[in-house]
Amino acid sequence: MTALSSPELTFSPVQRPAVTVAFAAPDIVSDTGLLSVRDRRLGYLADLARRLPDPRAQDFVTHSTEQLLSQQVYQILADYPDGNDATDLRHDPLVQTLAGRHPAADQPLASASTLARFQYACTRRQLERPEEDRPACRDTYQARGQRLGIINDFLVDTLIRTRPKPPAYVILDFDPGDDPTHGAQILSASHGYYRQHQYLPLVVFEGVRGFPRAAWRRPGIAHGAWGAVDVLRSLVAALRRAWPGVLILVRGDHGLAVPALDTCGETEGLLYAFGDASNPTLRRRTERAFGELQEDYQFYGGRIEPHVQRFEVLEDYQADGWERPRRVLCQLEGTPSGNQRRGVVTNLSGDPRGLYRGFDVERGEVPEQPFDALQNGLDLGRLSAHRFRANAYRLVLPVVAYGLVVLLREAAAAIAAVSRATVGTLRQRLGKVGAWVEVQRRTRCFPVSATWPGRSRWERVREAVVAFAERLMAGSAEGGGAGVVR
Repeated sequence: MTALSSPELTFSPVQRPAVTVAFAAPDIVSDTGLLSVRDRRLGYLADLARRLPDPRAQDFVTHSTEQLLSQQVYQILADYPDGNDATDLRHDPLVQTLAGRHPAADQPLASASTLARFQYACTRRQLERPEEDRPACRDTYQARGQRLGIINDFLVDTLIRTRPKPPAYVILDFDPGDDPTHGAQILSASHGYYRQHQYLPLVVFEGVRGFPRAAWRRPGIAHGAWGAVDVLRSLVAALRRAWPGVLILVRGDHGLAVPALDTCGETEGLLYAFGDASNPTLRRRTERAFGELQEDYQFYGGRIEPHVQRFEVLEDYQADGWERPRRVLCQLEGTPSGNQRRGVVTNLSGDPRGLYRGFDVERGEVPEQPFDALQNGLDLGRLSAHRFRANAYRLVLPVVAYGLVVLLREAAAAIAAVSRATVGTLRQRLGKVGAWVEVQRRTRCFPVSATWPGRSRWERVREAVVAFAERLMAGSAEGGGAGVVR
């Protein structure tokens, strides 16, 4: 490829005709499909922006809180998670439209430095004075801490508002996950189990739709259950205020099987099932059954069925630190790769096979798949801030973006190609489509190719989102609540 003259590029003439690229076209955007989730009648980001504290001097604010929040969330959805991406995207007419600003060359969106200052809740008043005489410091520190709780409250309120009817039950899926760090981030530490420097965030999902309910950044050496009791109590209180008679079930892996969380579930009247790590007592009490399973599998099972399971129930198991015995389900399994056993501590009664396969194993869909979408689809680990609370704010931005994805899936539940699609698939099928940009005085038009193969799907999704917003508004009017922010 040889450059003839800037801004034209001509490819080597391997075959005729020659191919030339010229950087002289009008504005073209590449993520027009994101307009399908920009229905301001949902009021999702507008509601959150109104709640967030903003210590900036409002008389001198150029970019509102809603614009900053929308710019960050839509950049994440478009696969531009880094703050430095804003340097170019601040001039993108589509991103300007998504953020609620009329496209104009002389009115760009926030720069990377402006977004970073907002994440730190930093103000120019703070920087222009000596450190010992900064009246904005108190507001800054308060804003950093308060908005983390505000965003978590917002996630629960959004889930409640978007339910047309009170559900019979609610499942809370707790999932701690590793988040590697690189550099000198405060409270990052080397974790012995994961063998890396990291944070250990705790994310809670709704067990049916996968909507995020809570997200908290924790130090790198925190235990898997650290802070889970406080999070659980706040979620239970919020859910029972909205739905007094709702049945609440809680699930989690073995990192959450601690006495404090079990006791909390029992005192709050919850049903729970937490994976329990194997230990010498469990191995000793299941040794006979495990030996029989190994013998059966060796002589009979492997020839007929590659996976053989057996369940043992310990009704009187009491580990150190437990104030009373609890029920433990032991799943013994023979597989071609080896034999294994797993434990589940629970207060659910019934057949152990049904409880294990019908409830505990469902964690493979929620929360494992949503957490994978956060890490790999929405770049949850892009945490380059030095301060802990600034990184905690960066954690919740992809979580807020994922909430918008879940609402899109629910709105398009009748469209099979969308209702269960991953974030990457949605981005490919709906988001990544190029368009011209035609900006007039009162309108903004994005002409898309008439031969785009995803046109019919996009139109159906758009109609579904509009109908979904109308249903929520109608339900809010009938119930007298605040189902949708207008």
